[in-house]
Amino acid sequence: MNTLDLFKHVLSFAAPALAVALLVALGGRWLLPGSAPRPAWWVLFAINFLAGLVALGAGLWLFGRDGKMLTYAALVVGVATTQWLAGRAWRP
Repeated sequence: MNTLDLFKHVLSFAAPALAVALLVALGGRWLLPGSAPRPAWWVLFAINFLAGLVALGAGLWLFGRDGKMLTYAALVVGVATTQWLAGRAWRP
């Protein structure tokens, strides 16, 4: 495998985490209550993206391959949880 193929594989692996993190970070502004001050959208995006990569990496390690539905479910739950925590949505 040459460098370009490795780069494409890494981008393909990280693409679901990137898409979910971006959609949740931008959509969270309208869906979560906004009484408490929140970080900027790009900070939420970075936190969500890292959480998504951790979920995808854990799924790859646990199952030995990429693309399992349980891994994608963990991605969604992990990103949603970090968005909820970072957005301080638990505060009234």
